[in-house]
Amino acid sequence: MSRTTDRTGEGHGRLGSTLSGLAVALGCVLFLGGFVWGAIVYQPYTVPTESMTPTIGAGDRVLAQRVDGGEVERGDVVVFKEQTWGDMPMVKRVVAVGGDTVACCTDGKLTVNGKKIDEPYLPKGQAAESKKIPTITVPDGRLFLLGDERSGSLDSTAHLTEAGSGSVPRSAVQGRVDAVVWPMDGMLARPTGFEALGGISSPGPLRLVVAAVVAGAVLVLGGAAYGPIAQRAGRRGRPRTELAGAR
Repeated sequence: MSRTTDRTGEGHGRLGSTLSGLAVALGCVLFLGGFVWGAIVYQPYTVPTESMTPTIGAGDRVLAQRVDGGEVERGDVVVFKEQTWGDMPMVKRVVAVGGDTVACCTDGKLTVNGKKIDEPYLPKGQAAESKKIPTITVPDGRLFLLGDERSGSLDSTAHLTEAGSGSVPRSAVQGRVDAVVWPMDGMLARPTGFEALGGISSPGPLRLVVAAVVAGAVLVLGGAAYGPIAQRAGRRGRPRTELAGAR
């Protein structure tokens, strides 16, 4: 009987070891694959000013999905670089795209194509703009950008006299901000106020990337811990007579 018991225990031990190894291997693939996927899809940036408060504060670390400027929609928060704006990465919100007519303010709200836009991301009690924006038609292939802190943001309103009436070319876009990762404020809220004008962007795969990394870490830790746990359980499960005989 003891030999049969030993063989059965040994079989269970081998199966457990095999499953443990598979869990560790799969965990490594998910963990490392998630990091590689994230590095390919996303670029980190540090926001230098308070022009996007309260959505993004000065010094916050954000993750921007690498996208083509042609994929940008109204309401997106983008990282862009434009020579006439200082030729350095900046973060602003797209409020109008090529062909749109933008103006401010009507009842304290921004209007795009004659529709008043609800902007819940603005500081509470703040009007859509601190100064009047004349009616402007955004040229094709360009974007009109504003900071969420309208009273102190050097955005399209500071460049109205330049070519393009303060807009920037879509080609200037380097990424679309998906989340604030430091401090850990999480994913940006969707800009639903622009839905009446057409589609808005869907979030990038950041949640899937994070899920892959977390699942991988759990599998690696769980698989690695199985061996010592199973070994202890096996020792406790041995009959005392068997232990005595072994001595």
